[in-house]
Amino acid sequence: MNAGQSCDPPVVVGVDVGGTKLMAVALRGEEVLGAAKVPTPASGLGVLDAIVNLVDDLESAGFLTDALGVGAPGLVDLEGRLRFAPNLADADGLELRAELGSRMGLRRSGLLDRKAGGPSRPDQTMGSQGPDIVIDNDATCATAGELALGAMRGVRDGLMVTLGSGIGGGIVVGGNLFRGAHGFAGEVGHMVIDPGGPMCACGKRGCFETYASGNALAQLAREAAQAGRGAAILERAGGSIESLRGEHVTQAAAEGDSEAEALLARLGWWLGLGLANLAGIFDPQMIVVGGGLAEAGEAVLGPARLAFAELIEGARFRPPIPIVAAALGEKAGAIGAAVVARRSLLRARRAAMTGDG
Repeated sequence: MNAGQSCDPPVVVGVDVGGTKLMAVALRGEEVLGAAKVPTPASGLGVLDAIVNLVDDLESAGFLTDALGVGAPGLVDLEGRLRFAPNLADADGLELRAELGSRMGLRRSGLLDRKAGGPSRPDQTMGSQGPDIVIDNDATCATAGELALGAMRGVRDGLMVTLGSGIGGGIVVGGNLFRGAHGFAGEVGHMVIDPGGPMCACGKRGCFETYASGNALAQLAREAAQAGRGAAILERAGGSIESLRGEHVTQAAAEGDSEAEALLARLGWWLGLGLANLAGIFDPQMIVVGGGLAEAGEAVLGPARLAFAELIEGARFRPPIPIVAAALGEKAGAIGAAVVARRSLLRARRAAMTGDG
């Protein structure tokens, strides 16, 4: 019997699919039972297998997952299909919910071979019942996590911006997640802020994420190194300009390197510009900044707040809008995916009990 079929709270697993890693957590109530992470595979199909393996790893602690939530980067429709994923190779159009349902069912029935990464009996297409599965946008999931358990508790109207390899966003209206007509709301990273700017992975020029994401920070570091600056940053990349990543900049800044601090401040200005544009549209109570770059803390958020105050319309005439770091850290997306999955599971169970399904 699954934990969720008893009087105990259900056990839900959430997986956050990031540009560099997959993070998974198992959640019961507000308790994180376990966490695991692996590097992001190079292909969409590889991501599917990695998710199933992460669930296996967490279930090795002795529980069975009642529901699985996955936060995926890009345009995730209401049926759980990943329509477009500019920062995830070979994943456009991937039927995430259906494919994961098949794999989880096969694994539960013993028909899926973990080592082979596929069915051990290819003629089998249906396995035993797996967990309920919900797919949503990764930043929407992170927002769900912060709304339920983190910095956005009690917020009725708010925004979350996640700074990773790209930029994602989540919108809270009236205390609820806003997904839009097709599930695509919150793609703030692809708001164009400079039509003549750098080419974005989405195919447009000058998107917000080309100026204020981890990839943007890496590009700033490469430009600095090519100009003969940033020796401390370059050292962390083994002396290879091509290997420079945003984390090399944040590491150097944490140790007091002035060039790294200047790069983060420059990125923070662009972040403040984007947040000012968004605040002018949504008028939030609060803006939460999460993702890997948020771990740089005030080195990014301080300059962002200064730029925000300069650039938002009528700054001295409106109530202040706090810009704060996410409380759940790198687990925000995975915890939020678990929260979204649990809500869906409990709604389905209530509907089944009342005959409203």
